[in-house]
Amino acid sequence: MRAIVLLSCLLAAACTPTPPTPEEAAERCEARARAAQGPTGNVTVGVNSDDGPFTNATIGVTGDFLAGRDPVEVYRQCVYNLTGGEPYRPPRLRGQR
Repeated sequence: MRAIVLLSCLLAAACTPTPPTPEEAAERCEARARAAQGPTGNVTVGVNSDDGPFTNATIGVTGDFLAGRDPVEVYRQCVYNLTGGEPYRPPRLRGQR
């Protein structure tokens, strides 16, 4: 019975995901914070030999943007959730220098 309990503990420890580094968390959370700044979009226009002219457009809107959340707070909370600590640097967002 002890062997089963020990094996279960070892398997649970092996399956626990490794938390991201502070830099990995910052990069992931910056993407989420940028999306909270406003709608995103992409337009593609082109021509190819098989189908001729083509166009494609996409628009993205996040729940953070729709809820009016502050992108800097979105970043801070995201980093905290991933690492358990405060961000070690401010986010690099669109429109900032």
